[in-house]
Amino acid sequence: MDVRANVVTGLLIALSFAGANIKVLGSIAFDSMPGFLGTLLLGAAHGAIIAAAGHFLTALLAGFPLSLLVHIITMGIMAATMAAFGSVYQRFAAGSRFSGPGALLAGLVAVLINGPVGLFILSPLLLPLIGQTGMLSLLPLITGVAALNVLLAVIIYRLLGNVKAKEANDK
Repeated sequence: MDVRANVVTGLLIALSFAGANIKVLGSIAFDSMPGFLGTLLLGAAHGAIIAAAGHFLTALLAGFPLSLLVHIITMGIMAATMAAFGSVYQRFAAGSRFSGPGALLAGLVAVLINGPVGLFILSPLLLPLIGQTGMLSLLPLITGVAALNVLLAVIIYRLLGNVKAKEANDK
């Protein structure tokens, strides 16, 4: 059991709670950035826990709009998003600290899963509640916010790498 990783996971879940308060619409918020950052720092398993907890907190704060079941499934989608994001990034990073092409491709995969694929998975539950127009109106919102969450996480990860490199040079 890695205590440091667990502490960082807890801190990133707390940061997800802060991001859950920056809402765009309902339960669409900036809660997944810590999950993406956790995936880059600690691996996909920790990132999945952070992202699922972050979405749960966002949905809880919003009063579980669209039903508890929709948000439980969304937690699974968020966990799967982190697994895919981490897997694609690791293939490109291959031992290096940062991979720009890996971040770009992993980000695209994550945005596709979090946006269109996630909505497709939820469509049997969402269509009766919000209809086709509601689904189509959610697509650009979810996709855009997912892209911003990934972008922020990659920028922070890159900046953290620069801080670590500077600290190593100062020693």
